[in-house]
Amino acid sequence: MPIDNDLLLLPRLRERLRDYRPAPERVDAAVLIPVTDARAPEIILTRRASHMNSHAGEVAFPGGKCDAGDCSVIATALRESREEVGLDESLIEIVGSLDVFTSRVGLRVQPIVGMVRPDAAMTPNPDEIDSIFKVPLEFFLTEKPSYTHSFRFMGQDVIVPSFNYEGYVIWGLTAFMIVDLMQRVYDHEIEFHWPSQVTRQLQGENL
Repeated sequence: MPIDNDLLLLPRLRERLRDYRPAPERVDAAVLIPVTDARAPEIILTRRASHMNSHAGEVAFPGGKCDAGDCSVIATALRESREEVGLDESLIEIVGSLDVFTSRVGLRVQPIVGMVRPDAAMTPNPDEIDSIFKVPLEFFLTEKPSYTHSFRFMGQDVIVPSFNYEGYVIWGLTAFMIVDLMQRVYDHEIEFHWPSQVTRQLQGENL
């Protein structure tokens, strides 16, 4: 059901994710979905540097491939967040995980959801990140997505939802993770336009 009170957004987030256990999957990479621990919570996002070899200029969550030295998927998400945006892990409260998603290049990515102190300092690593920005969580519950972006996956052109916020275009796997979070936590309904088989693959099922 829709949430119409800012004070209920974070308790619902903690409640819904506290006991959720994603199906066990092999994981190649992890991202942190950082949500500010504030009366009007915001989701923290980045825009990748234009000189990157892959996904240049695209909006993304802090994250990357798992390293042999990472003791867990959560450790990967925290390490990457520290390396990309200088986010101190002591200022992050991990509240849960979402299902593993498969990127269009075949990486299995685990989203980790964390609450971040609203005054946490962040600095973009210029080798990887162009900018850091925040979007009110409520925006994704009230703004209807557009369907003007697509990518090639499993031999099919998959149309994905996208959001435009203050000049940033949020689409692809990042948008899909946000939509999944809105659905799982807040029962928010957003229309999709791709075959059910592709949706299952994107969610990491039957692989």
